Amino acid sequence: MRSIGVGLIGWGTVGCGVIRVLEENAEAIGARLGFGLELRRVADMDLERPRPVQVPRELLTSRAEDILDDPSIDIVVELIGGLGAARQLITAALQRGKYVVTANKALLAHHGNELFDVARAHGRAIGFEASVAGGIPFIKALREGLAANRINHIFGILNGTANYILTRMTEADLSFGDALKEAQDKGYAEADPTLDIEGIDTAHKLAITSAIAFGTPIQFDQVYTEGISRIDPVDIQFAEEFGYQLKLLAIARHSASGLEMRVHPTLIPSSHVLASVRGAYNAVHVQGNAVGNIMLYGLGAGMMPTGSAVVSDLMDIARDINADTPPRVPHLGFRKDRLASIPIKPISDVSTCYYFRFAAVDRPGVLSKISGILGANHISIAAVIQKGRQTRGAVPIVMITHEAVESNVRNAMEEMSRLDVVLAPTQIIRIEDQ
Repeated sequence: MRSIGVGLIGWGTVGCGVIRVLEENAEAIGARLGFGLELRRVADMDLERPRPVQVPRELLTSRAEDILDDPSIDIVVELIGGLGAARQLITAALQRGKYVVTANKALLAHHGNELFDVARAHGRAIGFEASVAGGIPFIKALREGLAANRINHIFGILNGTANYILTRMTEADLSFGDALKEAQDKGYAEADPTLDIEGIDTAHKLAITSAIAFGTPIQFDQVYTEGISRIDPVDIQFAEEFGYQLKLLAIARHSASGLEMRVHPTLIPSSHVLASVRGAYNAVHVQGNAVGNIMLYGLGAGMMPTGSAVVSDLMDIARDINADTPPRVPHLGFRKDRLASIPIKPISDVSTCYYFRFAAVDRPGVLSKISGILGANHISIAAVIQKGRQTRGAVPIVMITHEAVESNVRNAMEEMSRLDVVLAPTQIIRIEDQ
């Protein structure tokens, strides 16, 4: 039986998953393809570190060039991460006539448009299913399964680390710091968790997703991004009293006024299906004009789920190679000459509902002062909770608003900061009630 040659650069966690999937599911893969996928070379700078999956010594090399120069390798899998070396390796592989599969969402968010151009120029393709939502086949669903739809909006929980932290803060009443430490101890969070907890990893994924959904170039620098490091358990508790759950949400919405792309802590109704997504799981809710509402759910990271996504790309590309046809589906689902330049809606123009928590002096008239400033800025209050004094001199006043424009909210908060009766910066969390 004929086989397609695969070279793997990066023998880490995901690389081990790819090798295991290729080995354990070789029979099923061959039955689906009618030919085999053969791992012919594995490159890594450290070949001595113990790993859960072993590779025959003769396949190992410490030089990525050995894979790029090997004429028996048809597809190069890049799993080293980062922006510099990975970008050079992918470019070189494409220029030498090889196809590429990568899980590198940061690289694609920053340089995907350029790399796709290189691939097109050489009649090759880049597979990147594993770059968004791990084992969930979201890119394929969005690019192909929903190709007949006009996508209206996407709401996604796209970072398992952040979702695990928020779940533990909700269910165990942990502080952010304690929940983060627990996530690190369990291996869900890196030693430096910045990309996860500050929303940057989610923004990388949203930039890629939005481009496919709405037919635009990837525009990572246009994604508004906030993380979860300032979230206090008290806000989660108040939110539950109002009937909401807190999630780090990726939001993309296309309307007549432009395209919204934003990542931030978000309150969603406890009855919404996304509110039940717990722990390190990911989920994406998509609304298409023909299909209506759908949701995909599963593990967004890990050795085997991500390995599964990589191998699915290998199989797709291998079919094209075997049939000797050019890549059938454009990288972003739209022809390059039909990608649109959609105006990006700045966060200041976004309209949504809001949660406010004020630390106010416990004296008569304070609530009316706060309400007056909000009203003067066209912000209407939907509900209020006012608790007894928690700390010396201050009481929490918690409000939910009707829909308001972000710029008006910022103006109101600027005025509020000058009040002598407000003792600390106001906690602000956006609400998606749809």
